[in-house]
Amino acid sequence: MSSEPIVDSRSMDVEVAIRTRRSVRGFTSRTVTPEAMQHVFGLAQLSPSNCNIQPWRIFVASGAARDRLRQAMIAQVERGTPPNPDFEYPDRFEEPFRKHQIACAVTLFNEMGIGRDDKPGRNRALLRNFELFDAPHVAFLGMNKQFKEPVSLDLGIYLQTLMLAMTARGIACCPQGSMRSYPDIVRHEFGISQEIGILVGLSFGYEDSSVAANRTRIDRSPLAENVVFKND
Repeated sequence: MSSEPIVDSRSMDVEVAIRTRRSVRGFTSRTVTPEAMQHVFGLAQLSPSNCNIQPWRIFVASGAARDRLRQAMIAQVERGTPPNPDFEYPDRFEEPFRKHQIACAVTLFNEMGIGRDDKPGRNRALLRNFELFDAPHVAFLGMNKQFKEPVSLDLGIYLQTLMLAMTARGIACCPQGSMRSYPDIVRHEFGISQEIGILVGLSFGYEDSSVAANRTRIDRSPLAENVVFKND
């Protein structure tokens, strides 16, 4: 058997995928084929991890399963149920990180026509997360709760690999921290043990270019703000 990697002729160059990948917040009803899912998740499975422990556990919902998860999460939000994530997350970002968070929100809300004092509009935008932005598929990324922050880095590598694989194949996606809000719903749907904690979700499908939020483009800081090069 050949050891040469399989290259899909339909995939784009990796640099193009990196430069064009973005969070899509509006999807059509078109579904991703099982063959395409096997391909992109198979590529993500090649992600590196510390000592090759491969800590990621991935749960993908489509069809009726996706519908049940979506409705259950929407119901929790509409009832005002506080989130109960498995892993702690900062309540607030301090400077200089907060300025990026605010700039992102302002840019997105401006595209959606949501003003600063439009509380109903902001609540509706929040709910869209739990509606999965109408994506036909959602993946939940989890790991054993015994693992702490250093091991979660491996899941970040996996997630980036998966998103780039999807982008290269023409599949749109949106990573969502909000999908960690109600992990018991996910565990119940998939029959997952309590030992597995949910870190993040990824809604995916095909972009609906008519959705206003999809016009959003977010800049990145200059390289010198984040990277230090030293050679002496």
